[in-house]
Amino acid sequence: MSITAERKAQLIKDYATKPGDTGSPEVQIAVLTERIVNLTEHFKSHVKDNHSRRGLLKMVSQRRSLLDYVKAKDEQRYRSLIERLGIRR
Repeated sequence: MSITAERKAQLIKDYATKPGDTGSPEVQIAVLTERIVNLTEHFKSHVKDNHSRRGLLKMVSQRRSLLDYVKAKDEQRYRSLIERLGIRR
């Protein structure tokens, strides 16, 4: 269900706005998206796992808030980010 350290490092490298960047909204959204995708796959075989489903809903809400922040700051940055991640809006 969780992402590996190597995958997380790769996401940070891909979405960082500058070297050593781990806290920018782009990186946070990319990591959350990876975790959401993994949990979605988990629910295909564990339908009754309601405790993890609550965590999934919290992650989706957090990602939505971060996406709203990026959209308010810079519309073009938002559009390129959702296109790169394959998020529909």
